[in-house]
Amino acid sequence: MYKAIIIDDERLARAELKKLLTDLPEIEVIGEAANAKEGLERIEELNPDLIFLDVQMPGKTGFDMLLELDKAPHVIFTTAYDEFALKAFEVNALDYLMKPIVPQRLADALQKLHQAEEKEAAAVGNRGVLTENDQVFVKDGDRCWFVKLSEVRYFESVGNYAKVYFGTHKPLILKSLNALEERLEEKTFFRANRKHIVNLRMIEKVESYFNGGLLLDLKGGDKIEVSRRQAVRFKEMMSL
Repeated sequence: MYKAIIIDDERLARAELKKLLTDLPEIEVIGEAANAKEGLERIEELNPDLIFLDVQMPGKTGFDMLLELDKAPHVIFTTAYDEFALKAFEVNALDYLMKPIVPQRLADALQKLHQAEEKEAAAVGNRGVLTENDQVFVKDGDRCWFVKLSEVRYFESVGNYAKVYFGTHKPLILKSLNALEERLEEKTFFRANRKHIVNLRMIEKVESYFNGGLLLDLKGGDKIEVSRRQAVRFKEMMSL
């Protein structure tokens, strides 16, 4: 059973979707919201597995709302703006459903939810800590992504911002490296030096470096230096 929230400014659209979902017993609608502010409150309060999210709403859009979440649940967009949504945003959402929603398309979208759940190990432990199985929403200019943290090679400090390196992308997020370090799971993400946090699972090679430090070769060809102080901790962690 998946717990879902419907976030849409149109009351009739929420009612119609809720009606369609009554034919799908694996989904339990546990809340509704008419705008982004209410949506954030419901997500914080109810901790859903899935949100059905309208793109265009008064005030903040659905994408604006996602930016305010530390951790994004599974998202299925519901929108009347096919061209706008598909051209402006590159996100790994489960699906886009065009209004009026067709029952078969809804069933197909939920099948993608099952597939995604099968691929992901359930994150256990403190919800405040982000594990490699969690996904975050990242926006840089007009481009947006849902990024699974296991796909991130490293984070790089840029003042009060941080660059997130994944695939061929490196968007900036408004989050300091210190703030990120507090949220990321230690067994996967390691503070290599003052400017970098690396994903330990992305390391392909470790070399000795000058002044007692280490040099990490990451997948994708990146090289990150581990400071002398952090090299001691790294060796202890990795039992070198």
